[in-house]
Formats: sequence, structure tokens, C-alpha cells
Amino acid sequence: MSDKLRNLAEVISSIPDGSILALGGNTLHRGPGAAVHELVRQEKRGLELVKTAGAYDIDLLCAAGCVGAVSAGFIGYETPFGMAQAYRTAVEQGRVEAKEHACATVIAGLRAAIQGIPFMPIAGLQGSALPAARGFSLVQDPYSEAEVYAIPALMPDVALIHVQEVDAEGNGRIIGTRFEDVLMAQAARRVILTAERIVDGESFAAAPETVAIPGFLVEDVVEAPGGAWPFSCTPGYSYDADYLERWVRVARDPDAARAFIAAYVLGGVGAPA
Repeated sequence: MSDKLRNLAEVISSIPDGSILALGGNTLHRGPGAAVHELVRQEKRGLELVKTAGAYDIDLLCAAGCVGAVSAGFIGYETPFGMAQAYRTAVEQGRVEAKEHACATVIAGLRAAIQGIPFMPIAGLQGSALPAARGFSLVQDPYSEAEVYAIPALMPDVALIHVQEVDAEGNGRIIGTRFEDVLMAQAARRVILTAERIVDGESFAAAPETVAIPGFLVEDVVEAPGGAWPFSCTPGYSYDADYLERWVRVARDPDAARAFIAAYVLGGVGAPA
């Protein structure tokens, strides 16, 4: 473990400004909350964020000035808290470029990167305004006269993923839905795992099918109990509704959002014990 175990500040400091950064989890669930807060504290700049469906992670990073572009299918808080207002404000003010996707096109781009090919054909976009808005090209199926859209490969420089368990080799176990985390880990040039706990790898050897992310893909491991907060992390804790409600009330106003960040992120309030 000594080769891969790092502290959170150390691994985040190794992510250069301008990186293409994939964030694990989905909307309010199992996002890399602790890592996102550390990105804010270290004042990272010019990041391009990749996610099928983001929420607080992308919203907060946009409010903090860390983001140059977002490649995502949806940014919002599901039913309880509505849309991501800090993200919306940053896009409207021209501070963040919205590289709009459908969730399926993010997945297609990741799959192209995994397979080492320049693009992945995808069906189902005919009639949508998205291809023209993003410049996705039509290509002809060489075996028929049909045309399909080609989604360019999407290769993150770094994938930041929170898991429930990891062992000394960096093998990561995800309990519950894996979302697009496995694809992100396979597509990225570098993988950083934060984990609720570090466990004996013998349990993984006995049940290798429970390993979602194999250790050979993983460069760094951070032990981070509560590291998804304020997102949920099955089965340990739900998302922090009170905290998220306070955030979404101020997120639309850049000055109020910065004050919130100063108090709750830079001030180190962090996850409840």
C-alpha cells in the first residue's frame, strides 16, 4: 500500500490546471465530495469536467472558478433541489463553456477512448438539435446506406472516483450501482480512488467479481471515511439534504456562493462526524 497510499491534499496537488477531469458517481450519489472540496481549496483552474449527470460537484466547482468547460449530459439535483444554478450562472456569464452532451454520448466518447479508436458511432440522435450544436458528424455505415452520428473519443486526464472499499493493490469495490465509474477508470490516463475504508485484499481474492476497478488501473489511493459527503454513499449514509438545501439557496448569486464556500469549504466545516 505504501506505493499507492497518499493523502488527499497530495494527490489533488498533482492534478495540473487545465486537466480533463472525470468525476465519478451520479447526481446526488457517491460523488467524490472530499476530493471536490480539495480542488476548491487548492484553487485549481481551467478544468474540463466530464460526467453523465452531475450535481453539487460541478455546481460548486463552477462557483469557485475552477472550471473552464463541462462535458456532461445533465447537471442538476434531481427532484429535491432543482437545477444547478451556479453552473447555469457561470455558463450564462461566459465563464464556463457548456459542451452539451446526452448521457449516451458521454458514454460513447468514453468507450471510444477505452478501445483506442477516434470515435464511436451512436444511434438515436436523429431529429435532435444536439449534433448540430456540438458538430457531431454523420458517417455512413459501410455495410448499408444508413447514417449514424460519430461521437469523438473522450479521454480524461484523471478520473476521480469514490468507492466504499479498496485494498493494498488499489482494487476498488463499489457497493450498489456503479454508474459510469468503471468506464471512466478504463478511459482515463490516470485514476485516483478515494475510499471509505481500506480492507484486506484477501476478501477480494475470494470474490474477484466484486472488484469494480482493478488495481492495475489505479495510480493513487486515499483513505477518506465520509469522502462522498454531501453525496450519499450506499449503504453508509444518505445525501445531506440540509446542507444541499442551504447551498442551492445561494448558488445562483456569485457573491453569496463565494461566501458559502468560504464558510463551509475553505473554512473546513466538512462532513459531520
